Amino acid sequence: MYENIKIFGSDKVLKDLEKSENMLFACVLGNTAVSKIEGISGAGGSPEMTPYTPALDVELMLRNQALSLPEIAITESDEVPAPTPGLLTKTTYELLHIPFIPVSAGLEVEPKTSYISLNGQPGGDLREGKGVPNPEEIFENAKEAGQYLSQLTDHLMIGESTPAGTTTAQGVLTALGYDVEGKISGCMMHNPHELKKEVVDAALEKNNVKPGDLKDDPFKAVAIAGDPTIIAAAGMAIGSSVPVTLAGGTQMTAVLATIKAIEPDYDFSNIAIATTVYVANDETSDILDIVNQIGEIAVYAADPKMENSSHPGLASFAKGSVKEGVGAGGSVLYAYLKGITPEEYLAKLEELTAAVFG
Repeated sequence: MYENIKIFGSDKVLKDLEKSENMLFACVLGNTAVSKIEGISGAGGSPEMTPYTPALDVELMLRNQALSLPEIAITESDEVPAPTPGLLTKTTYELLHIPFIPVSAGLEVEPKTSYISLNGQPGGDLREGKGVPNPEEIFENAKEAGQYLSQLTDHLMIGESTPAGTTTAQGVLTALGYDVEGKISGCMMHNPHELKKEVVDAALEKNNVKPGDLKDDPFKAVAIAGDPTIIAAAGMAIGSSVPVTLAGGTQMTAVLATIKAIEPDYDFSNIAIATTVYVANDETSDILDIVNQIGEIAVYAADPKMENSSHPGLASFAKGSVKEGVGAGGSVLYAYLKGITPEEYLAKLEELTAAVFG
């Protein structure tokens, strides 16, 4: 069962997830003006379309179609356009009928479906020294949401849909004092490390902050260099009374670092990151090094075997495009833990992709 899952650290949370009888998936949605910077993200197909990506992901999950635009979200890769990683989560959703709860942390474009709102605002342009306008309010509302959602489940999985979220993650981690330069992943085959560093450096300089200055002030770190998703996911995890799996890539390391800064005594034995092997094996980033700087926290990486896909966009995931998002890695992991084989999973994924793209 674990042959298509890489385990780094303790398998405690993995086994808890395997035993879960009513896992609940909450997808935190956020926007940041950073996504509109040319060359920093491939989400949405173009910088001006990135604000629509989270809404389109939710509409795909809940309505099987795009409502905010004519087509679902794509990622522009170096070879062919790749479909949203939300299709991987949609595959698990269809196969296992898991509850999917959208949570708006701060959106420029709201989905045309039901969702939970944390009364947040979209993140600003870090180059102007503007991250998140109301991080404390988002945190308190998210903590409350985590408390009541965890009463409905025995395991809370938290994913995210936030274009350019890797850059804001780098901003928060840098402000908190972690060594992450060149270690943060991205959704394109070419990882624009220099551009990300320029944006983060500008955010800190604009606020007269040096790396590590805000190690004891996570709310200010998010306020000047983060996005609403980071603080929302941290609040939900802290509020949860059940074990938590953070379904995502290097963005989730910023969530972990924020949790540690807010609650130094937080029990990290009950939380883990679940991602794809495309993030874990990414030579342009290093998720394990970042996690190890934060603490003894497990990372699990599922292999969707997308190199075997006949769909060029899906196959591009295995070449370094997209890699993760909308909780893809955690969703694949959960499907495998519940007995779905890689062959069954990929067949369903291709079926859904064909239904969406024709």
